[in-house]
Amino acid sequence: MYNQLMVEEIIKKGLIEDINYTDITTDLLIEEDSISEAVMTAKESGVVAGLKVAETVFKLLDGQIDFQALKSDGDQVAQGEDLSLVKGKTRTILKGERLALNLIQRMSGIATKSREYAELVKGTKTRITDTRKTTPGLRILEKYAVRVGGCHNHRFNLSDAVMIKDNHIEAVGGITKAIEKARLAIPHTVKIEVEVESLVQLKEALAAKADIIMLDNMDLELMKKAVEITRGRAILEASGKITKERIKDIAAIGVDVISVGALTHSVRAMDISLNII
Repeated sequence: MYNQLMVEEIIKKGLIEDINYTDITTDLLIEEDSISEAVMTAKESGVVAGLKVAETVFKLLDGQIDFQALKSDGDQVAQGEDLSLVKGKTRTILKGERLALNLIQRMSGIATKSREYAELVKGTKTRITDTRKTTPGLRILEKYAVRVGGCHNHRFNLSDAVMIKDNHIEAVGGITKAIEKARLAIPHTVKIEVEVESLVQLKEALAAKADIIMLDNMDLELMKKAVEITRGRAILEASGKITKERIKDIAAIGVDVISVGALTHSVRAMDISLNII
């Protein structure tokens, strides 16, 4: 799933940002012993992600809160379907409402878009992955939502793998030199990926034994030739200007991975409400 300790730290920061010293409205208007029940409802269709995260928001505020999930992460829901019930102190529900909704709406939006992309490559060997184009501080949640939707994760951070991009190549003085330098220093468990923009660079990366080769902004014809040249000697990743309209054609060529920044960087949050009943 994900690291719960990291998620709790994200939520704590969010609560402190939102509540700070006090919730002046709730603390003035609502009696401390007031008890309520609230329902979380999908206001549009989509794929749910983040129910446990929403529960954690309320539980961190008050361990006695009762959060009952009516759906599971990954469920496709229709407009008007209830997602969860929250029972407990009215103050707790009101104080946690906004952060819980912000997170589950964002995560469900990502899961919904990821499901759309995953369906496009169903039946092929190609995987759709996310990128590091995530909201600062929320990466672990957004990448989890990508998996819930049926797509896969790329690197979580700069420590996960060597990725030699155009600026690295320029600064070091060539693809071969960059790969050789990295290979001497990394553990045997770390892979090396190289970004290439031409078939000449592809052949150099293959000769230098790159593990993964990113085909950057290539058209379909060039990618097809790259697959033929590579013949399985490295994992091929298509990246750059990837749209839903191009996905099926790229997958049909036979690349192994298609990375899509749009899964996270420009997604629209799913509309979800929480109302006291």
